[in-house]
Amino acid sequence: MKPVHHLTTRRHYRLLLPVMLSALTLAACHHDKKDAPNTENRTFKISITNLTANQPLSPLAAIAHTHGYHAFMDGQAASSALEKLAEGGDHQPLIIQAKADSHYLDSRTGTAPIAPGASDSLEVSVTHGSKAYLSLLSMLVNTNDGFTAANSYHLADLALHQSRTLMLPAWDAGTEANTEAAGTLPGPADLGEGYNATRDDTVNQVGIHRGVISADDGLASSVLNGSHRFDNPVARLTITRID
Repeated sequence: MKPVHHLTTRRHYRLLLPVMLSALTLAACHHDKKDAPNTENRTFKISITNLTANQPLSPLAAIAHTHGYHAFMDGQAASSALEKLAEGGDHQPLIIQAKADSHYLDSRTGTAPIAPGASDSLEVSVTHGSKAYLSLLSMLVNTNDGFTAANSYHLADLALHQSRTLMLPAWDAGTEANTEAAGTLPGPADLGEGYNATRDDTVNQVGIHRGVISADDGLASSVLNGSHRFDNPVARLTITRID
């Protein structure tokens, strides 16, 4: 007969074996969960190309956010932050306004104007990828208050390494009359005034821009010529998920 303590030991191990296997399984699951990539963390490359003949674009303002934030609304009055971008190309007030919003995720800004035919790229990173939207804005600087924009474009359906291209129109902030007069345009065609707090456009609401007229097409007081005219779209936006 084998010693009793040997039988006790074997019985003890048989009882412990299911517990040990269960503990190993739980440990493995915990390890897998910890090491699994967080698909909610996503990074997007944003590239924009200026399609106009002679309308430089102001440095970009790109804002990533969740549903509920709007840099502007078609048919509604522009915020003062949008007015400053659309009249003078100043994107900082818009970025500050966005950062104070509860829907804000990330933002990036360009460092230089984008010449006709040229491109610029930025990257934004978000922690709520399935809920992320993009708003991007830039002024057409040889206008009184024209800008181009992507307004709350949903990013969630972009798979890794997938790209999406959007054609962007010109918008009118409705804050400054489109006189095209000397001293009223901040771009190189005039080097005039940018933002002015006085709103002298009777429309006072955002809408699609009707384009500039120019002196060549009959507006005698305009400092613009035919090269400054534009048709929609005015910019091409490509968004690529890179992480």
